[in-house]
Amino acid sequence: MELKFYDIIKEPIITEKSMQLKEQFNKYTFKVAKDANKIEIKNAVEALFNVKVLSVATITVLPKNKRVGQYAGKTAGYKKAICKLAEGNKIDAFEL
Repeated sequence: MELKFYDIIKEPIITEKSMQLKEQFNKYTFKVAKDANKIEIKNAVEALFNVKVLSVATITVLPKNKRVGQYAGKTAGYKKAICKLAEGNKIDAFEL
């Protein structure tokens, strides 16, 4: 089963650290499908946002143990992709 572009890119990650990457290095951070590879992520970002992607770095974020009172559980793990865009390209979804 082939993933569609909207299935690959789940949501943008907007944190202080990701905003610094965006400002300094023109890198954008997304939550992506766990089974997506770098080529699929690159094609999805280029198609959805009409930009040129130079490189993609992926990180698997492991679940963390959390506890609230007597109840223990885990946070959800996910896969994160950091996409470096070509000079002059930007994604308007990240602008606040």
